[in-house]
Amino acid sequence: MYDVFLSASIPSKDRNPKYYDTADFVAIRDAVIAIATVVVPEYRLVWGGHPAITPLIRTVYEEILEVQHDGDLSDEEFKKEIKTHVLLYQSRFFERYFPEDNGVFESVKLIAANKDRESSLSDMRDAMLKDKNYLAAFFIGGMEGVEEEFELFRKYNPSCPVFPVASTGAAAELIYDFLYEKSDTYTDETAEALKQDRAYISLFRKLLGMAERGRKCE
Repeated sequence: MYDVFLSASIPSKDRNPKYYDTADFVAIRDAVIAIATVVVPEYRLVWGGHPAITPLIRTVYEEILEVQHDGDLSDEEFKKEIKTHVLLYQSRFFERYFPEDNGVFESVKLIAANKDRESSLSDMRDAMLKDKNYLAAFFIGGMEGVEEEFELFRKYNPSCPVFPVASTGAAAELIYDFLYEKSDTYTDETAEALKQDRAYISLFRKLLGMAERGRKCE
C-alpha cells in the first residue's frame, strides 16, 4: 500500500500576513476533506496533526468506516483494514494541546519531545518523511510549517511528485509559484488544474492516477 503525504494548516491572522491574506479558507477545508475522501479508501494518508486539520480528516474517516461496501471483506475486516489507512504523527512537545480527535485513530506515532519547539518539530518531521513508501505529497493552505515540510519532503523523496494546491492560497500558492514559475515540474494542464480546479475529488484522483502510472518514489 502506498503512502500519501498531506501537509496542511489554516493560516492564523496573528502570523505572517503573506499566508493569511491569500488563504481561501473554504477551499482549504474542501481540499482537506477531498484528499481524505480519495486517499483513505485506497492508500495510507500520513499527516502531522494540525489541530484544525485533524478534525476534518476524522469526519471523513468515520464516514468511510460506516459506509456499506461491496468488496470481498466482511464489515469487520473492512473496518480493520481501513484503520491501517491513516497514520497521524505528533510530537510530545505539544501533548497538552492535542485535540481529542487524535483518540479516534489507532495509528498515531508519538515522537519524543526535544529541548525546544523547533527541534521537536524537526524530529517529528524527520520520522514522518523518511523511509516511507510515498506515492505523492499534497500541500494545502498553510504557513511556514507547510513550506518547511515541502523542502524536507523533497529532500527525502526527490523522485516523488509533489502537488501544491495553489487554489487554496497561502503557503501552497507560494510553493506552486516556486515550482511552476521556476521549473518544468508540471505540464501546463496540471499546473492550470492546481491553480484553478476546485473539483478537488476528481482532481486528486487524476493526480494520484498520474503518480501510479509512472511517477512513483524510488
